[in-house]
Amino acid sequence: MNADERKELERAIHEITEIAKGFGLDFFEMRYEICPADIIYTFGAYGMPTRFSHWSFGKAFHKMKLQYDLNLSKIYELVINSDPCYAFLLKGNSLTQNKLIVAHVLAHSDFFKNNVRFSNTPRDMVETMAASAERIRGYELKYGKETVETFLDHVLAIQEHVNPSLIDAVNRQRRIKDRKPAGKPVKTSPYDDLWKLDGERSAPPAPRPVKRRFPETPEKDLLLFIMENSRVLEEWQQDIITIVRNEMLYFWPQLETKIMNEGWASYWHIRIMRELDLNEAETIEYARLNASVLQPSSTSINPYYLGLKIFEDIERRYDHPTEQEQKELGRKPGQGRKKIFEVRELESDISFLRNYLTKELVEDLDLYVFQKKGNEWTITDKDWTVVRDQLVAGRINGGHPVILVQDGDYLQNGELYLIHRYEGIELDIKYLEKTLPHVYALWGRSVHLETVIEDRPVVFCYNGTKCTRRFV
Repeated sequence: MNADERKELERAIHEITEIAKGFGLDFFEMRYEICPADIIYTFGAYGMPTRFSHWSFGKAFHKMKLQYDLNLSKIYELVINSDPCYAFLLKGNSLTQNKLIVAHVLAHSDFFKNNVRFSNTPRDMVETMAASAERIRGYELKYGKETVETFLDHVLAIQEHVNPSLIDAVNRQRRIKDRKPAGKPVKTSPYDDLWKLDGERSAPPAPRPVKRRFPETPEKDLLLFIMENSRVLEEWQQDIITIVRNEMLYFWPQLETKIMNEGWASYWHIRIMRELDLNEAETIEYARLNASVLQPSSTSINPYYLGLKIFEDIERRYDHPTEQEQKELGRKPGQGRKKIFEVRELESDISFLRNYLTKELVEDLDLYVFQKKGNEWTITDKDWTVVRDQLVAGRINGGHPVILVQDGDYLQNGELYLIHRYEGIELDIKYLEKTLPHVYALWGRSVHLETVIEDRPVVFCYNGTKCTRRFV
């Protein structure tokens, strides 16, 4: 990019920023970087420019970069949830492409800043991840790269099993604060038993204490439970678990709001681009690019398209409420723009879909449920409630299965007993059997996982040498 092109891009960024502010978007200070494809795809694979290194990130990079080289997919930009907010633009983008991207990332930044799910995420995570990566490099020098990377394999295998709930964190701190050590009599001399009064000697023996459950209630945060209670972890290993867990908690709101976030950004880049004075060639280029981003798929959900259509439907319905809605719900015409800002602030994908994906919208978008029967994929249901509920189910817990710690002292032998909260979707058995050894390596004792296979409860066990199963 030469000096004239850079100045033209800077003018476009300034103009788009002012238009976005005029629409009421409230975003962090923006910093833009133009990067070659290798850098963009490295950031995409790692999730953050400053994150620690691991072979799995390299694997993701090569897969993504190969698709780019074969012209199968393309990342035009990356935006980081931080303050200031960093946006990385792909070197080689045309000016029109960069205009659309700048409008898109400004809306992302507005979403990061104002959605309630992001309210507790640290905004200095770029610096925090850099410091964490430096600590891990130090452990590699001290204990060996292979040792550290193997341990990271174990932790990353279960990195999604955290609990981002603020309420749960507060309750945990309260339980720790209120926990009292078991009372033991304090001896003042070796002859205390001789000096006891007759009444004291004749008193019945105290009842044996009832074994308390450990944990007292099932816990969702598997990483935190292992970090706090494993008997085999060293301090540096506990530190690495803390690093991975904190980074997962940072990424978690993005898992919970994928459809909303992309829909919000798509909604606003369309309206911002309408305000720009584009010539005929730029208009055609923008239309082609916008269509490729928002193109619906017949086999999967495009979050850009679905999120955009729901936001547009909310705006339309609240701009033009029916007489019944005005009378019974007190809705006033012309409130659509105000309503979508409210939705952007308060909802996650689950509530967004459950509350605002209507029957009319499902039919208009031609959404349906399908599954493979034999060698063919077949539509199994087009009922709008079934479609909505299937989409909601896929967003629960960020799309990951819920695994609870039921007993950290199973069989009174320090073994770990986990329960899968089964809600109609079975676990992948091959993946399960490959994951249990990682949990065993972190816990140091046998690991048991209860789930449901073919409508029958079954327990998978790994004892350090082999994985077995038994029906219960």
